[in-house]
Amino acid sequence: MDLPARAAELIAVPSTTDRPGDLRRALELVLDVVGPGFTVEWFESRGKPSALVHLPGSRPAFRVLLNAHLDVVPADAYAARRDGDRLYGRGAQDMKVAALVLADVFRSLAPVLPYPLGLQLVTDEEVGGYDGTAHQVAAGVAAGFVVIGEQSGLRVVTDSKGILQVRLHATGTAAHAAYPWLGANALLTLTAAVDAVLRRYPVPPEEQWRTTVNVARIETGNRAVNQVPAEATAWLDIRFPSEDTDLAGRTAEEITAFLRALSGVDVTVDSLGPPHHADPDSPEVTLLRAAAREAGYSGELLRKHGAADGRFYSARGVDAVIFGPGGDGQHGPHEYADLTTVAPYRKALVLFLTGLSPAR
Repeated sequence: MDLPARAAELIAVPSTTDRPGDLRRALELVLDVVGPGFTVEWFESRGKPSALVHLPGSRPAFRVLLNAHLDVVPADAYAARRDGDRLYGRGAQDMKVAALVLADVFRSLAPVLPYPLGLQLVTDEEVGGYDGTAHQVAAGVAAGFVVIGEQSGLRVVTDSKGILQVRLHATGTAAHAAYPWLGANALLTLTAAVDAVLRRYPVPPEEQWRTTVNVARIETGNRAVNQVPAEATAWLDIRFPSEDTDLAGRTAEEITAFLRALSGVDVTVDSLGPPHHADPDSPEVTLLRAAAREAGYSGELLRKHGAADGRFYSARGVDAVIFGPGGDGQHGPHEYADLTTVAPYRKALVLFLTGLSPAR
């Protein structure tokens, strides 16, 4: 396979969440790499297509499932550009190059391995993963171990944070701005509530493995400068590790009560995804790290601050890890995949899959 050429063709597809036709087109391009002779199960949820590929016959419980997402965040342009060993373009690092490698490895090894191997291709990871990986898991797709090809520089990610998106809402009493004592300023109440949350979870001065809060937006319906606002809303994006027992393992109702007590205002949970954790001492992780080292990389463990689709497997007691090639600049105008890591990445995957015991 001429991977740079294939990757350039795939990167050129603007597979954003608002383009269902291009989401399917990206899927079909990767399935072309897999080629004939396999069963392709198609799924769709809320307009988001996904596919599951395995050997002909009924769907097995996979010993290993290779997972890749083909959607990207929007960009001004989608053409790929190569500069030496760097392939630039939206989705190059996150994660179209890795998806092609996973497809090629699956095509080569699925027919000869002594256990069932699956390839899971989804198109909604960038918007939450609920209509791709989560939808397939709910439909009965099962595996003993999952490798997600997100970028990692051949390090093995066994932990990623949960995601919590909430709104804080404060109400007050409108009044003329010249007589503020006659009203109650909802914006002041809201900023005090936000400050209370940030005192509990201050912005770290540098990278730290703890809960973080991003204040994404504050709004009020008030449009008059000479009026005391009667309502205001703040949108917060909270990322939390499994060690934060106030959030991890809690229901939306429990989290609502916790944040309401902390902030003193009304709270609405818009989105909640649990942290992802895989046993770093499991035989699969141990073998994958050894394969990465044999391919010339450290294979060290890594923790990611962003949420990932592995949480849908972790929630069901299935170990899932992120293991991908190198690059940088994801979601930015200078995103690139490091092509020098592609061959070692493929080698590590092959060593891992061929060295794995058929039984857990």
